[in-house]
Amino acid sequence: MIEKRGIGRPIAHVVLILGVLVVAFPIYYTFVASTQSLVTILRPPLPLTPGDQAVANYSGAIFGGIGRIGGVGVGTLLFNTLVMALGIALGKIFISILSAFAVVFFRFPLRMVFFWLIFVTLMLPVEVRILPTYKVMVDLGMIDTYAGLILPLIASATATLLFRQFFLTIPSELVEAARIDGAGPLRFLKDILLPLSKTNIAALFVILFIYGWTQYLWPLLVTNDNQMNTIVIALRKMVSFADADTPWNMVMVTSILAILPPVLVVVGMQRWFVRGLVESEK
Repeated sequence: MIEKRGIGRPIAHVVLILGVLVVAFPIYYTFVASTQSLVTILRPPLPLTPGDQAVANYSGAIFGGIGRIGGVGVGTLLFNTLVMALGIALGKIFISILSAFAVVFFRFPLRMVFFWLIFVTLMLPVEVRILPTYKVMVDLGMIDTYAGLILPLIASATATLLFRQFFLTIPSELVEAARIDGAGPLRFLKDILLPLSKTNIAALFVILFIYGWTQYLWPLLVTNDNQMNTIVIALRKMVSFADADTPWNMVMVTSILAILPPVLVVVGMQRWFVRGLVESEK
């Protein structure tokens, strides 16, 4: 066994620790501010240790209401954002698996034409098709609904491409063996493809969950009722041009609570996420 010597490893650790401190300090500072009173925040310098208002601030934000967003509690905002993020992530994965499965394992006229039509949508993000999409949502009565928040964002050419490339690596002998055993297309998908794709699904779920959680433009357009706002929209509404009109303690509480779910998803699925990105042999 070859043992590495020298100062390379201590230097690497020092660099990593400094990087963590640089990234983590603003989050810690936000947490400290979330435990202070509004008067303390508006009267600098802000202490570097947590204050005594943590319970009052967090309970008031979650179970009470914030005036600048119509008295809606952060608990409602978190629920709306969670529904939207889960709906987008699961919807994208479901549609992408089915479309990639059809393109790879079925032979039908214009098969590749349909695939390239899906692929071309990469050049048409939500911002480009925002007006016709909004018009469709209005015509269908989906303004201020969870369906209006989720459905226009669940199509994903990127996920379809990734699943297609993985499905192309499945040996044809495996497909023939399943056919000989009497497995139909749906059973082949359920019992063979999905178990083999679980690391890809996990990695995509993390990416797509964060994508849905951080959406700003589309929820801003499709929601008019404060009760349907997502937490990102609420944060923007809470901040005023005048510091004295902004409940900064509530803003900091909301910011910390907005960070927690994506962090928990990344930490909880870290092993699957890394395997899905780097694993080459399936």
